[in-house]
Amino acid sequence: MPAFKPRRIYIHPSVLKHPIVKSILNKLSDVPQEVKTRPDNILPAESDPVGAGKKIWFLTTSPGQLVKECPATPVQLCCRYRVINIITNCPIDCSYCILQGYINNPFITIHVNLEDIKTQIDSLLKKDPQHIFRLGTGELSDSLALEEYTEFSYLLSRFFMNCKNGFFEIKTKFHQVKNLLKLNPEGRIGISWSVNPEDIIQKEEKGASSLKSRLEAAYKCQERGFLIGFHFDPIIYYPEWEEGYRGVVDNIYSYLNSERIIWISLGGFRYPRFLKPVIQERFPRSKILLGELFPGPDGKFRYLKSLRVEMYRKIVSWIREYDPEVFIYLCMESPEVWEAVFGYHPATRNELDRLFARRIRYLWRRE
Repeated sequence: MPAFKPRRIYIHPSVLKHPIVKSILNKLSDVPQEVKTRPDNILPAESDPVGAGKKIWFLTTSPGQLVKECPATPVQLCCRYRVINIITNCPIDCSYCILQGYINNPFITIHVNLEDIKTQIDSLLKKDPQHIFRLGTGELSDSLALEEYTEFSYLLSRFFMNCKNGFFEIKTKFHQVKNLLKLNPEGRIGISWSVNPEDIIQKEEKGASSLKSRLEAAYKCQERGFLIGFHFDPIIYYPEWEEGYRGVVDNIYSYLNSERIIWISLGGFRYPRFLKPVIQERFPRSKILLGELFPGPDGKFRYLKSLRVEMYRKIVSWIREYDPEVFIYLCMESPEVWEAVFGYHPATRNELDRLFARRIRYLWRRE
């Protein structure tokens, strides 16, 4: 059975004849389909409106800007990553996902105006032809969860393979890469998997692929010519965290060629105040809120800095045992934490951006 099959699809009248819409509807011809300018509201009587919304799709277009700078707070070091918000909401149901806290009517919106997105990307790249821009999907939905229906990652990868100063990163927790293996990316495209110990995946990442499946997919893609990244994010503290995360590092390097891992990020579990009651209601058995978490300068709750630094340092040391050269960075952390973990911190966002560009150029020269 196909993964993440919807129970109903709404189609905006303006996109009925769009080829991507036709393709999706043909693949899901047995799913009820209705032409409407907006889906019906999820009934308040639903015991879990957020979960119910993940089974309802809305195929439409967006007249606005779908290529944006990654949201960040002024007190954290931002890497100037650009996100492509082609799908809003995610069929994978992670207990810690911020989306469940601010999407009022949580159906999955699929923007099919891919040509407009390509135009926005092209316009961005032309602003500075000498600069390498990093763009990716995965901010508002998993990049591969709906790939068998939309083919967005495949189509965007084909586009980026002809962009001299654009690097495309596909972020995912899913293992379905069959479509992407049709490509010959020659190191021009990156695929990054979010990783956690298997017990965390089973308890907190409903619908996501197992760690083994993710790493097997990463191996296939690396063999095909994709650059591979990993995101330890969110890192969750629990009594056996050292054994768990050490095991993740060991597994990564048992599957992958370290010379073709482009980067690894680390980010501790964090959440805005409004998300806590949502997690408690939707995931009453989750233990992620049991740790000692405190509000930081940006208003998000985090583990104490001393604990985060300890966890980061240990994971970095385990990675360095396998590969002293791989680029490791922190996500949504302050210069002080960078300094405590690495002994340095990029002075500005632009400097951090240049470190990414240098890493990409280095691997491109080796291809």
